[in-house]
Amino acid sequence: MANKLLFGSTKSHRPSANARNAAGGPAYALSPQHALAQLASTGCLSGTFYATGQQQLDEVVKLVDQVNDDRFLAKLAIYARQRGMMKDMPAALLVMLSVRDTELTHQVFDRVVDNGRMLRNVFQMVRSGRFGRNGLSSSLKRAFERWLNDASTLKLLSASIGNDPSLRDVLRMARPKPTNNERRALFGWLTGKPVAQWAPATLHDLPEEVRQLNAFREAKKGAEQARIVRDLSVRWDLLADAAKDAHAWKAIAKQMGPQALRMNLNTLLRQGVLRSESGKPDAEMVALIAKRLSDEREIKRSKQFPYQFLAAYKHASDEVPQAIKSALHRAAEIACGNIPQLPGPVLIGLDVSGSMHCPVTGYRGRGATSTMRCVDVAALFAAAILRRNPDSVVVPFDTVAYDAKFDPNDSILSLSDRLSRYGGGGTDCSIPLQTANGRYAHRPFAGVILLSDNESWITKNRPYGYGSYGQTGVMSEWQKFVANQMKLRGHEIATPKLVCIDLQPYTTTQAPERADILNVGGFSDAVFQVVASFLEDDGSRFVAEIDAIKLAE
Repeated sequence: MANKLLFGSTKSHRPSANARNAAGGPAYALSPQHALAQLASTGCLSGTFYATGQQQLDEVVKLVDQVNDDRFLAKLAIYARQRGMMKDMPAALLVMLSVRDTELTHQVFDRVVDNGRMLRNVFQMVRSGRFGRNGLSSSLKRAFERWLNDASTLKLLSASIGNDPSLRDVLRMARPKPTNNERRALFGWLTGKPVAQWAPATLHDLPEEVRQLNAFREAKKGAEQARIVRDLSVRWDLLADAAKDAHAWKAIAKQMGPQALRMNLNTLLRQGVLRSESGKPDAEMVALIAKRLSDEREIKRSKQFPYQFLAAYKHASDEVPQAIKSALHRAAEIACGNIPQLPGPVLIGLDVSGSMHCPVTGYRGRGATSTMRCVDVAALFAAAILRRNPDSVVVPFDTVAYDAKFDPNDSILSLSDRLSRYGGGGTDCSIPLQTANGRYAHRPFAGVILLSDNESWITKNRPYGYGSYGQTGVMSEWQKFVANQMKLRGHEIATPKLVCIDLQPYTTTQAPERADILNVGGFSDAVFQVVASFLEDDGSRFVAEIDAIKLAE
């Protein structure tokens, strides 16, 4: 009899795994474009559970050479920055683009370099010499000069926060020609040059914001600083080092936006902002901060992620007032507001294995590594999907499925915190599908969403082995799931969909891209728009979403 593994019917043919993932398990290699998009949307060029920052960088450079499509590279840099909210990867892509296409680089420069931090990131990438240049070309100098001359005073002051590289380093290498005496004086002040070298500009040419900032720093008492701050709109971190006492700090706190407040609750507590002079809670300041933290318009404008509120909540000191912690709960609910309602209930597979306990932005050294883990972000995503789609089911898993019990009336933060406490073992990404095909075989689902790092290496308790017919365990169980769902729902209903949301910068997947399977990477709200479009059959996919970006604005 002929070998059925080789000569089975076309209908019964199943894709065989063609790669090994970073954990050593069977997997499917992503196309070069898709793999590069995955790295750009999740990679922070720092060490992950299975790869070093250097390995990640080498993979990015290799994939850029393979893709060899400058327009896609430009669009991906924009997508990674504007929708993925990434910092290092868009900068790296822009510098690589600058070596290949100067016209495209100028076309997208300001859309990628949208603040001073990004300008310094691009400068650092160039100075490193890792991308074919170690200094600013004449073309890049023009782009830097344009940015530095067009930026507002407040934008330049914000850009001056931070070192290695500092804005002073950027100005000294870019050497922008100032367009007027005010800009000439500002560049001189930012680079620390003696006033005599500003000529023909003088101290009187400094912008009003800079003169007020100088007055704040030279003030002798906190009460005097507080009066100056009321009319000063610079970023709070330009004032912090010179603040004299709680009076000044309270004035600074009133000027801080919701994102700055969220990130600095313990600092505000330490500086006496949340206490009155008698030592009791300052009801006015607590109420003001709580209101600003949960301000819907501000949260949406500043594009804060739900997991950032979870981080703030988890790390807030016990002494931070409960009113502020409750505001973080409300803010997380608001930040989840962009998550769409799906066309039907889904089964959510939440990977809680050991590798998911690494920092979501990678290991960046002491003091710089994020305390938020992949499992925290995945659990928050699962809780947010469940909140918007309450008939869905969450299955936490490692090599077994955990029976997750929770009160649907819990807040997003409480749900995600509870979900993230499961697991810690090996990884078998087929477990949620096995659970769907067993315990929930009677339930109709629109599809399955896997939240994972896709590093499955166990199938049916066998490490590093293939499933049936050379497939991954996920694909074997997915075929069973589809057959059962079509039987439950009727063949006139659309085929269920599988969505694999990958939170880490790897280049393989457990299910190959095809009509009923979507692989998407990232941990911003933009991911959910791609997922919803896919489940609703409008054909929108991850790479297509990037390709749809218009370069000319």
